[in-house]
Amino acid sequence: MAEPDYIEDDNPELIRPQKLINPVKTSRNHQDLHRELLMNQKRGLAPQNKPELQKVMEKRKRDQVIKQKEEEAQKKKSDLEIELLKRQQKLEQLELEKQKSQEEQENAPEFVKVKGNLRRTGHEVAQAQES
Repeated sequence: MAEPDYIEDDNPELIRPQKLINPVKTSRNHQDLHRELLMNQKRGLAPQNKPELQKVMEKRKRDQVIKQKEEEAQKKKSDLEIELLKRQQKLEQLELEKQKSQEEQENAPEFVKVKGNLRRTGHEVAQAQES
């Protein structure tokens, strides 16, 4: 945009145009608010202007997108991976069952343990006599 001719002239009779003062920017409240916003921005504290409902909806949408990505990754698994996962789960279940049975045996009363030992020795003696 071209500047007007009267700016270049050094005529003292002309009144020079001046920029108008913005009353909002000169107010003390506006200056304080602006200073506080700048300090918060430097610290990384952004003002939370979003309503609660909007925050919840955005969180749900993010969760839904993450869930969809996980489902797609699950669908992409090959038959071999699925079979390996099944076997791994079976092994884990067997280990848990073994642990539970060991804990039950440890927590069992003394007379139950002795009775089990007697049965075992009785079977062993019977098998030895048959052989």
